[in-house]
Amino acid sequence: MSSPEAPRTTQVRETSDVAEEPGTAGSDETPSPAAPKRPVRRLSWQQLTIVPGMLVVLLLATWLWFRQADLDPVSENALSNGQVSQALWEHIELTAISTFFVLIIAIPLGILLTRRAFRKATPVAMAFANMGQATPAIGLLALLVIWLGIGRRAALIGIIIYAVLPVLSNTIAGLKANDPTLLEAARGIGMSPPGVLTRVELPLAVPLILAGVRTALVLNVGTATLAVFGGGGGLGVLITAGITNQRMPVLVLGSILTVALALLVDWLASLAEVLLRPRGLDL
Repeated sequence: MSSPEAPRTTQVRETSDVAEEPGTAGSDETPSPAAPKRPVRRLSWQQLTIVPGMLVVLLLATWLWFRQADLDPVSENALSNGQVSQALWEHIELTAISTFFVLIIAIPLGILLTRRAFRKATPVAMAFANMGQATPAIGLLALLVIWLGIGRRAALIGIIIYAVLPVLSNTIAGLKANDPTLLEAARGIGMSPPGVLTRVELPLAVPLILAGVRTALVLNVGTATLAVFGGGGGLGVLITAGITNQRMPVLVLGSILTVALALLVDWLASLAEVLLRPRGLDL
């Protein structure tokens, strides 16, 4: 004969089983929260389109103006036989080569000057870098031409000296701004000094270093226009030809191409700042 309490016991057990299910009321277990998704760094459409759109409009307007412009024989001679494309290519070469040498000089020197054994030399190196940029570019180029003679070498050295300061100062500032506790923690887990430099210090300093490189690039584009006075070529050839011959179309074309190249280089450098910045740095 079955006991009358059996159904009640079964009901209690069923209720207890329901109460023990995770995530329900009365349970000690709570569901683990979903792991937060890491934000993906993306370039906005404004960064990708505004500057290129401005450049397209500027160059298109210049082209349309030249189509209806009445050029005299002097202007046509200054712009014919591929002289414009040659001057533009020479300007790009001057900018690229000088920037390359600025990077291989300024970044290693900045790293060296932040090491304990060479910190006392930092004021001297910064004084020389400041002198290089404080000197008027045309005066510096003239001195180099007197010393080295007319040619591209003198122009390149002048551009390099003029652009070292921003990269050097930003490299030093970026490395000095690192949190000492992070560096001490890296050493504490057994990382070697080169490992601390390459895996901790430099990645944290990348945003400041890239900002210095961006500044140096724009400086190089502008300073390269003076290379013509040292026989280095570039878009300065068109600008000086327009001034000396009093031909406005030649002067306008050289100036517009220089401005467009500077804007293009600055835009590319801004994209590099976003894409090359290490993940996890929220600046």
